[in-house]
Amino acid sequence: MTVDDPIADMLTRIRNALSRRAEEVVLPSSRLKAEIARVLKEEGYIADYTVEQGESYPVLRLKLKYLREGTRTWRPAIRGLRRVSRTSRRIYAGVRELPRPRQGLGIAIISTSQGVMTDREARKRGLGGEVICEVW
Repeated sequence: MTVDDPIADMLTRIRNALSRRAEEVVLPSSRLKAEIARVLKEEGYIADYTVEQGESYPVLRLKLKYLREGTRTWRPAIRGLRRVSRTSRRIYAGVRELPRPRQGLGIAIISTSQGVMTDREARKRGLGGEVICEVW
């Protein structure tokens, strides 16, 4: 099965795994997906990630993170994911137009000329780029 938008597919797989309280999610790997996973780990949204060689293609294994809420309940560290720039409509932003998801409580993942990073890091470095997705 071919996927038109691999990043949207990655975000949907994460969303589905969180809704069924899975410990991990496995998906086809690419350099961009691995960089997005690195940013999610650095920001504390996932516990860990690894890139492994599958039977016919490399796979990205994400270990999801859950936070204790109250005495008996756990909630996902990721409350929401939204794809911003799509294959049919690319969204680019200069340093002044970079989004602040959830009034700064979430992050936007930006693809810049210096690599994939959060909106905060891009602002510090004075960079703009393609707004890949928002996470909160």
